[in-house]
Amino acid sequence: MTDQRVVVVTGGGTGIGAATARLLRASGHDVVISGRRPEPLHRIAEETGALACPADTADPDAVHRLVETTMAQFGRIDGLVVNAGVGRGGGVGDLSDEDWDLVLRTNLTGPFLLMRAALPHLLQAHGSVVAVSSVSALLNGVGNAAYAASKAALLQLCRSLCVDYGPQGLRANVVCPSWVRTEMADRRMTRFADDAGLTIDEVDEAYEEATRLLPAQRPGDPREVAEAISWLLSSAASFVNGAVLTVDGGATALDPGTIPFEFHVTRRDVKH
Repeated sequence: MTDQRVVVVTGGGTGIGAATARLLRASGHDVVISGRRPEPLHRIAEETGALACPADTADPDAVHRLVETTMAQFGRIDGLVVNAGVGRGGGVGDLSDEDWDLVLRTNLTGPFLLMRAALPHLLQAHGSVVAVSSVSALLNGVGNAAYAASKAALLQLCRSLCVDYGPQGLRANVVCPSWVRTEMADRRMTRFADDAGLTIDEVDEAYEEATRLLPAQRPGDPREVAEAISWLLSSAASFVNGAVLTVDGGATALDPGTIPFEFHVTRRDVKH
């Protein structure tokens, strides 16, 4: 890829997508941000100079318009950040058909449609794709069937790009964040706080409780994930392909079977 890149970022109006757009624009790259809600996209566009292109990537026609708009404006696509996503809680026995379809359509079918539509341009540019998956692709939790399944499938979809098109110069990598302070995570934390009866600063307290056992003992900031995405897009990562980079505060390094054991070393007087 050239030093100045053209990058399409889905879910670019908030959270990790917005942080990625800010970072790429600050580094001098051209950025097209997409999402279903025009208002946050236009706010980020006004702030950063990115091009806002509202689109539901689960809609094939909208995806083609997004790619055509990018090509008409900039003439190429060097990078693709697949970040748009939704979550719906529930185990297999609890999920409705509608919730399952929404999560899979947004988190998996949408990325597939966009990757396919942008592929010829990415190949021409010897470009790079970064998919924003989740630690849920690697480790599961209670009531997380649809989200975890979609994120695990997204991981393998992105790796398929590496395997199939790596010989033609395309790189495709995955980042797997844990809890990151975003709009979507804030909503989940608000529900958690309500269920737990937290009353002080509910969202902050909920994040503190949810990340208490992580080695980092805090949620991530969207910019911390954006830094990893920016590096994977760049020529500095030119030999990195098909990688899965956990940006998770150490979550996936922790063996849950050791959590009940808290070892404390205390001084003992030694008698001679």
